[in-house]
Amino acid sequence: MSALELIKAAKNASKSIGLLTSDQKNEILKSVSVLLSERTQELLAANQVDIDNGQAVDMSKSLQDRLRLTEARIESLRVAIAELINIPDPIGETVRDITRPNGLHLKEVRVPFGVIGAIYEARPNVTIDIACMALKTGSAIILRGGTAAQNTNAVLVQILKDALSANNHNPEAVQSVDEFGRDGANAMMKAIGLIDVLIPRGSASLIHAVIEESKVPVIQTGDGVVHIFLDATAKEEYAVSIVKNAKV
Repeated sequence: MSALELIKAAKNASKSIGLLTSDQKNEILKSVSVLLSERTQELLAANQVDIDNGQAVDMSKSLQDRLRLTEARIESLRVAIAELINIPDPIGETVRDITRPNGLHLKEVRVPFGVIGAIYEARPNVTIDIACMALKTGSAIILRGGTAAQNTNAVLVQILKDALSANNHNPEAVQSVDEFGRDGANAMMKAIGLIDVLIPRGSASLIHAVIEESKVPVIQTGDGVVHIFLDATAKEEYAVSIVKNAKV
């Protein structure tokens, strides 16, 4: 299948994923957690291949660290999934409910995005994090996780698909276009009417490139490495809260 065909498959699957109940979505996430535990050694083996490939091309130590999975890091992913399961389902929540002077009743209700695209760099944890958050909110997900993590991400994506299948839901709701390299990312950025929102996560250059080239809506994340300046007159409770939220 081409990258475009995979994107279309995710779009089709999003229709049924968006109708899942909170319990059904949480059962999928529980299955992801179980499979991460059961396939830990398979994951570590695939990850080592990516690490070896990176070392062969003089990948920086910092990038290798972001790329590396360990048993402890896999367990941290499972802890994060458990926390996500316990978060109330936002879908169906009424954000605003008003009646205009002319009697018109308006209600703002949270609904799934539909299909979310994510473009990021050598961060296997993001594969699980963003896919699980997408499923929690009833959306399909298309992932472009970078060539450096291709072997690791292939196992992670299969785990996500298997979790969907184990609960009798469409596994096409999770797709990866890693095998297509840059062409996969380009297909995502041009998928008007198929991808509802695109989220870039990584370096400033990656984020800026996606913002400039994408034809679909983009949620812009920060570049990072920002600073907080506290004046001596700042209220302590505000200062502590702001710093903790931004830096911890």
